[in-house]
Parts: sequence; structure tokens; C-alpha cells
Amino acid sequence: MKKTIVMAAMAAFIFSNTSTVYAQGGLGNVLNNLSQDKVSQGLKEALNKGIEEQVSKLTKTDGFLKNEMVKIALPEEAQKVDKTLRNLGMGSIADQGITLINRAAENAVKEATPIFVEAIKNMSFTDAKDILLGGDNAATTFLQKSTTKSLQSKFAPVIQEQLSSIGADKAWDKIFSTYNNLPLVTAVNTNLTDYVTSKTMEGVFKMIAVEETNIRKNIGGARSNNLLKEVFGNQDKVANTENKETSETTSNKNSQKNSIFNIKNKKK
Repeated sequence: MKKTIVMAAMAAFIFSNTSTVYAQGGLGNVLNNLSQDKVSQGLKEALNKGIEEQVSKLTKTDGFLKNEMVKIALPEEAQKVDKTLRNLGMGSIADQGITLINRAAENAVKEATPIFVEAIKNMSFTDAKDILLGGDNAATTFLQKSTTKSLQSKFAPVIQEQLSSIGADKAWDKIFSTYNNLPLVTAVNTNLTDYVTSKTMEGVFKMIAVEETNIRKNIGGARSNNLLKEVFGNQDKVANTENKETSETTSNKNSQKNSIFNIKNKKK
């Protein structure tokens, strides 16, 4: 009986490992259907499309202001300023401040494209493969890691200059001075440049993530050319292979448990 149990355990082990190798081989074959050049080109095309389709929208008038996904509101610490001014019939002052900070963001984003283009140009095949087989926002995450420092250093002076040139800094000074001069309030101040810079970057990556989702799921025919269709069509095959592997592994584990359980029952 002991010999039977050992043989059963060995058979289960061999079957389990054979299934894993088969699944891994299937995954490798799916990737091997594409050349490294095509994988890299496809991912670069997708990232460039994200910039063209979504980020460019942010550079237009009302690109931030009329887009509720990325519209920059007053800083959290200034929310009470907004509420108080509106309660006192000074809503136009608050509205002007919100409009001007969104205008600064729209103008600053124009500086982003060259930074993104450089990051995409320098993307390696390993980067491309990881993005292709990564999660739903793998491409967006790649750009965040590759460009955040550069964007921050580029955006901050542009936003500061924009805030000054369109009068946003003076408008905000008026907003805060008006509020801070009211009786029985605690004075509020904020670093407007840092705040708008942070929110601008957040909005840029949010819109890139939208286009990445569109392409990965082919929403609205976002895979608009043969290269995107071929590369991300193979991504679909990889996903199906991984799902099959997970299903087979779960099934094998259940079969092993049942076999061992039956052997134990026979032994009893």
C-alpha cells in the first residue's frame, strides 16, 4: 500500500510539472510569433497614440477645465475659502481662480510631448515585453517611471510663468487676501505652483491610462492599424494562455487532492 501511495504521488508530481512546462511553452510560442522589432514598434505606436489621442486634448482651451476627469479644483486646504466666498456672493472670484489654474495646466502640457517622445524612443525590448504582458496600466506606469522627474522639472517653471503671465498669481493673492481679511477665519496659504504642477502631471497620466485601456480592450476600434492589431492580438492570446494555465493548474491540484483522499480512504 505504501508503494502505491508513493507511485501515485510521483505520478501527480510529474503530471503537474509537465502541465506547467506545456503552458510555459505555449506562452513562449505566442511571443515567438512576433519579432522583437514588432513588439517594440507596436508598444511605441500605442504610447505615441496615447499621447496623440489624449494628451494633446489637454493642451487645448478647456482641455482641463471642461474635462471632469482631470479638472483642477481648488487645493484641499482652500476648499473652505471657496465655500466662504460663494456664501458671501463672491463666487465669481473663486471661479476666476479655478479657470486660471486650469489654463496654466493646459499651457504647461505642451511641454510634455518631447519628454514622452524621448522616453518612448529609448524604450528597450524588455520594456516593451513587460508592458505587453503587464497589467492594464503597464504602459502608463512605464511612462510615469521614465518621465516623472523630467516632467516635474519642466512643468514647474512653465506653470509658474503661466500663472504669472495670465494673472493667476495675482488672482489667487486676491482670493486669499479677501478670505484672510474676513473676521473670525484662520488664514490660509498654499504653494500654488507645486499644487498645479502635481495636478497637471496627475491629469496627463490619467488620460494616457484611458487610451491604454482603449487599446488593450480595443474599445471603439482603438487598435486602428495593422501593427496594433497584430501586437495586441497576440497579447489577447497570451491572456487566454495564462487563463488556461491557471484553470489547468487548479484542476490538477483538485485531482491530486482527490487522488490522495481516495488512497487514504482505501488504506483505511
